[in-house]
Amino acid sequence: MRRLCVFCGSQVGKQPFYAENARQLGSLLAQHGIGLVYGAGNIGLMGVLADAVLQAEGEVIGVIPKALVEKEVAHALLTELHIVDTMHQRKALMADRADGFAALPGGYGTADELFEILTWAQLGLHAKPIGLLNVAGYFDPLLGWLERMVQEGFLKPKHFRLLQVAEQVEQLLNMMINYRAEQVEDKWIKSEDR
Repeated sequence: MRRLCVFCGSQVGKQPFYAENARQLGSLLAQHGIGLVYGAGNIGLMGVLADAVLQAEGEVIGVIPKALVEKEVAHALLTELHIVDTMHQRKALMADRADGFAALPGGYGTADELFEILTWAQLGLHAKPIGLLNVAGYFDPLLGWLERMVQEGFLKPKHFRLLQVAEQVEQLLNMMINYRAEQVEDKWIKSEDR
């Protein structure tokens, strides 16, 4: 893995451990020689993460739409900064530049990015690893909903397994590095355990 795309909040959250985990992930990425691809913000967990990678002399590639350059305060010190026209272009370019994806705590934007990249994997558009850092159980309700999707027949177990979940930063990064994709291209074929 040369680059990991990370989706995370434009806020830091109410608990200090959210920022600490983002900082730790940034440091580990740089230590492993893995570049960061992210939404280019200088605020929230995005800023904490990018600053940690930069402080450890790692590569940081940011992608941000013109409309958000001021709102999310585009980071001025990145290795590369790409300013695009739309959110769709942002997500497509981040996906193209990354060898895997991880989500940290965040809000609607993080959820949007995570679910779009999961959908692309489900449809066989990519076979890159997708991880979720479940800091202090932050994503437990979301994981419960996904499990309910499987139970009710709306999501196949193999598509549920597209999401690699870890509670510790180092565990998540190891899962990303060692990921081996299952075949998932038969989304609409009926099967009991696919």
